[in-house]
Amino acid sequence: MPMFEAISKLFKEPKQEIKTPDTNIALAALLIHLAAVDGVITDTEQTAINEILTSHFSLDKKQVSLLIEEATRADNQAVDFYQFTSSLSKLEEEERINIIRLLWQVTFADGYNHELEDNMVWRIAELIGVSNRERTILRKEIKSKIKQ
Repeated sequence: MPMFEAISKLFKEPKQEIKTPDTNIALAALLIHLAAVDGVITDTEQTAINEILTSHFSLDKKQVSLLIEEATRADNQAVDFYQFTSSLSKLEEEERINIIRLLWQVTFADGYNHELEDNMVWRIAELIGVSNRERTILRKEIKSKIKQ
């Protein structure tokens, strides 16, 4: 009888909703994860993240610092990208395309494009509904700007 009660209790208890972070935290967490995916966050990658968050969200230095803290915590607790990409996928197409542009900026910030970074941007683009064509165009665009 106790086993039956335990099983029926599972079905009766309200399911806990997975809280999705707001778009600021979602984007910041993805940028942080991307910078670390190759094993090292370089100073240039960290600077790129700070500059992106400052300009993209019109934040001051202290607000960016707090956002990075919260996003790092969220990234450390995440099991996958879905909790971040689910909120970003609801944005307008232009904004989703810009997110991929920002990801490429962090990818190429240190002058080196690791295959894990490439793969992560590809996966995020898929999850937020940015086409392979658009992702590739943005990659070439950002890469060419870095090499100049």
